[in-house]
Amino acid sequence: MTESEKTTKRKKFTTISIPTPLFKKVKERIKGTGFTSVSSYVTYVLREIVAEKEEEEEPFTKEDEERVKARLRALGYID
Repeated sequence: MTESEKTTKRKKFTTISIPTPLFKKVKERIKGTGFTSVSSYVTYVLREIVAEKEEEEEPFTKEDEERVKARLRALGYID
């Protein structure tokens, strides 16, 4: 197996189509930045958006939290 084939197997990618005018705007926007391609910039932006959204989501509702606290009180773990 060649080194290129090994790299391809390790990194899995898919293709997403965007309108050409948007591609051109992004290409202009990344000039002079550390991004080497439109793809790397779009990947960065999408990761940031997904991470932001994940941070916004509460793992428990207030109701869930109260139920857990009540159960811990009943078991004598908290006062």
